[in-house]
Amino acid sequence: MSTRTSSDRSESGSPSQSCTASHPSSSADARPRQGGPVQFFYQSPTEARRPTVARGEGIYLWDTTGKRYVDASSGPIAVNIGHGNQRVMQAAMRQMEKVSYASRLFFENDANAQLADLIAQHAGPGLERAFFVSGGSEATEAAMKLARQHAVVRGESSRWKVISRNPSYHGSTLGAVGVSGDFVSEGMYGVMTRIMPKAPAPFSYRIPDGQTAETYAMACADELENIIEQEGPQTVLAFIMEPVGGLATGALVSTEAYCRRVREICTRHGVLLIFDEVMSGVGRTGTFLTSHQFQNVQPDLVTLAKGLASGYTPLGAVLASRSMVEEISSTGGFMHGHTYSSNPLSCAIGVATMQETIDNDLPHNSAVMGEYLREKLLALQTRHEVIGDVRGKGLLMALEIVSDKASKTVFPGGINAISTIVNLAMQRGLLLYSRRTAQGRYGEWLMVAPPLIVTREEIDLITDLIDNTLTAFANQL
Repeated sequence: MSTRTSSDRSESGSPSQSCTASHPSSSADARPRQGGPVQFFYQSPTEARRPTVARGEGIYLWDTTGKRYVDASSGPIAVNIGHGNQRVMQAAMRQMEKVSYASRLFFENDANAQLADLIAQHAGPGLERAFFVSGGSEATEAAMKLARQHAVVRGESSRWKVISRNPSYHGSTLGAVGVSGDFVSEGMYGVMTRIMPKAPAPFSYRIPDGQTAETYAMACADELENIIEQEGPQTVLAFIMEPVGGLATGALVSTEAYCRRVREICTRHGVLLIFDEVMSGVGRTGTFLTSHQFQNVQPDLVTLAKGLASGYTPLGAVLASRSMVEEISSTGGFMHGHTYSSNPLSCAIGVATMQETIDNDLPHNSAVMGEYLREKLLALQTRHEVIGDVRGKGLLMALEIVSDKASKTVFPGGINAISTIVNLAMQRGLLLYSRRTAQGRYGEWLMVAPPLIVTREEIDLITDLIDNTLTAFANQL
């Protein structure tokens, strides 16, 4: 089962998100000769070990020493419904008492059908079918393969190129690396895959001279069309983008005008539009899908993961139209699959997570609490010179960290600004997801994206801890 990890390993505790908190009972010299935690693949043997997690409840986690941490980024922006949810745990137990696994080759299963029905109901027309996988990377791969097979079935076998944005991140598997805009990842793995064409991401903070954020976004959309025409429209299969960015762009919000222009361009050239909503979907930006906030912007395919099962099990999905799926299934079926796709246990957990999300109207809470969080973060920006920008939508927010507000200059790499801030936050019981994108070429940021169950009082706590952390950081400069 694959999970989404960024190419500079910031999800897994690399220098971009390192932690100086030590293991309560072990030093770096006490590593076992065999076995050990997954961090051994990422940390130098000389680094102090991480604390060991003991339990979680709501927006909080505790380590084995009893120290409490506020999960202000929902892990890697995954734990939408919070930790220790009883409904989900009980649903998992009930399903395990019946059957945990049965192959799709021999059986349908009720949990799979129920989850697909729930998602289709809330995703809306044009996204009636759901193909379940084990995470975001697998969802990207499945979406590209579904699009490719659909083109072949329709007699358009010349279409195979999937354009994406630079920078961007769509997963860690080799196919996903090819459509992720990250020169660091390409430098390591590019020889093992095919790097696809890239259009510029419509950044709103650092923009070219003579442009506004709005005109630059339109210029980026026009560049997408230029690339399609240069590559040859008959060779271009799809364009994949995050409507609200994740770690690669620091919660970059694509405007409705930009998305509408992209939709028009894709339609004009027969190119499928794929929305990667692995982070932004399932209510995080204030609606079930971010695309629901745009008029006349209907994606052809949508990928989901993270909040779909809220970290309780590895789960992702590709949403497609009934007509697309029937064209493929009537000509031999989808030439793709995984052992654990649509397994009963994961789907039952997904159903319970969806029900918790819907019954408690968590998308609405995300919208309301997201506005309050934005107000609090903007207030922090006025007090801290290192906060260059506050952006995002709903409870998918980011703080861009700079050494100089006027010039929007990124801290030199040797300062290790982001990792230092993350360490200082963790010392204070605050967990923040972060990244220095492409070695700082595009900036560095802290993701502030608590679970969708967060309250005003908890947002106050989070922003107070950020305030304290950034004050400590400034005192170290």
